[in-house]
Amino acid sequence: MNPVKIISGIAAPFLRINVDTDAIIPSREIKAVSKKGLAEGLFSEWRYTSIADRTPNDEFILNREPFNRSAILLTGDNFGCGSSREHAVWALQEWGIKAVIGSTFGSIFYGNCIRNGLLPIQLSTDDLQKLIDFVEKDPESNQILIDLETLSINFGSSEINFEFDKKYQASLLEGLDEIQQTLKLSDEISSFEEKHLKQNPWL
Repeated sequence: MNPVKIISGIAAPFLRINVDTDAIIPSREIKAVSKKGLAEGLFSEWRYTSIADRTPNDEFILNREPFNRSAILLTGDNFGCGSSREHAVWALQEWGIKAVIGSTFGSIFYGNCIRNGLLPIQLSTDDLQKLIDFVEKDPESNQILIDLETLSINFGSSEINFEFDKKYQASLLEGLDEIQQTLKLSDEISSFEEKHLKQNPWL
């Protein structure tokens, strides 16, 4: 997992509500357990007018300039609800999304984002609307900068601060998943094992 500190770029306001993980990456688009090759199937029901021959839907926001180069997704309520499909996070990342900003997320999706290095930021509806208004004025020029270290979102001359669990913040800043975080304590674990074995030699 790569460290996450600064994310900047074009933000796409994709504000449909209750977008579940099957809409993010339909099950028929999952042909392997690999993280690779999922971007093509991202939002396939909406991105294509013909799924069979992948005819782009010009009305879909991620097919339009400049949003087809977005690094940030502004989402509607309850984004990522539904099944615990980790492929949804992988597909967003492979397509190029590095952060999702919304008012609420599906809880399992939120956790999958953290574990895979995709930054999920939850804002009040008022703060989210400020970002939407800013982006829609000039999507190409009005880019957003997220600083995970200071927990801030900068847009134009304005700034929004957001809350984030300190444990998750440290994990993303260091680029360490849960296993790697545990391995940081390998010396302490080995010391405990040796001491425990001496005290309980029959084990």
